[in-house]
Amino acid sequence: MTPSLSLSYSYPRCIHILLLSPPFDPLSKAMATTALMLYPATSSSYAYRKLFHSSHIHCCEDTVGRPRKPQLASLNGLAGFPEKNALLTPTSALPPRPRRIILVRHGQSEGNVDESAYTRVPDPKIGLTKKGMQEAEDCGIRIREMIEKDGAPDWKVYFYVSPYKRTLETLQGLGKAFEPSRIAGVREEPRLREQDFGNFQDREKMRVEKAIRVLYGRFFYRFPNGESAADVYDRITGFRETLRADIDIGRFQPPGQRNPNMNLVIVSHGLTLRVFLMRWYKWTVEQFEGLNNFSNGGMIVMQTGYGGRYSLLVHHTPEELREFGLTDEMLTDQEWQKFARPGELNYDILTTGQSFFTHFDTGNNKT
Repeated sequence: MTPSLSLSYSYPRCIHILLLSPPFDPLSKAMATTALMLYPATSSSYAYRKLFHSSHIHCCEDTVGRPRKPQLASLNGLAGFPEKNALLTPTSALPPRPRRIILVRHGQSEGNVDESAYTRVPDPKIGLTKKGMQEAEDCGIRIREMIEKDGAPDWKVYFYVSPYKRTLETLQGLGKAFEPSRIAGVREEPRLREQDFGNFQDREKMRVEKAIRVLYGRFFYRFPNGESAADVYDRITGFRETLRADIDIGRFQPPGQRNPNMNLVIVSHGLTLRVFLMRWYKWTVEQFEGLNNFSNGGMIVMQTGYGGRYSLLVHHTPEELREFGLTDEMLTDQEWQKFARPGELNYDILTTGQSFFTHFDTGNNKT
């Protein structure tokens, strides 16, 4: 059996050679000799003299003098990342899921009040108005009051935020409701940014483009030099996978802690948050286009139900969700989400397909 040979180069010029399957055959001996010829600084070393007399050779230490651990090196450095400890010491129990995912739209911005602001200031640098900052602070208070009703003494919040100025200022307003001990962390996430509307310098042209979008369809229409909602969907898909991975590895709490009273807050923009909900709950394009925008400083709460899955109906009433734009079919699914467990599928929706097929005679179906 041909032994495998692993070479890693570290400072100073030194070869770390690990022979995983002894004994040395001629091919491996030739490979090792070639490697040492490429690094002559080691050719007269003790490691070279031991090369053909030992099946496991460690000819160097790291820069702080500690011997390397080949069993960890073979994992390509994963041992250096605590959140990946599951790969080293797998366990059957996942960390508890955050109790809520709270979606917050930024407060009133200068662009919400005066659309011509976009002709003078780049979209990412549009800030909040005085009213918008107050809306952010009020929203923070509402979030805290909602969480405190749980009666859990160890609750915390963790924030994801768009890098735009108005969302960062909204985050600052929200944060006034929480002591530092309650904030588990903050991550700036560029994929949560606003839809790119292209060139705002020509105000009249932008009005025409927005009117065309209404006729064309809000999801697929792409602004010149900008994005469509479908483009936003693609990047939100990537963020959703990151979020799910963060939940699965328990990134929001220190190693060893398993606090079930964590609350995630995503501070973003109206369309981006609607697309996030569309992607999470697998809503159709038609269902997305029936949704209404969040109010400035408004929030939608995804909260764990009886089975541990996130449902909008745990916190919100059906009337509130209908006002947001959910149909009866979407509300029925949210009711299922309220009792289902993670990993389960709603087979009623998967198998009927009533929203796609129009030829079913529901009164005379044959099985």
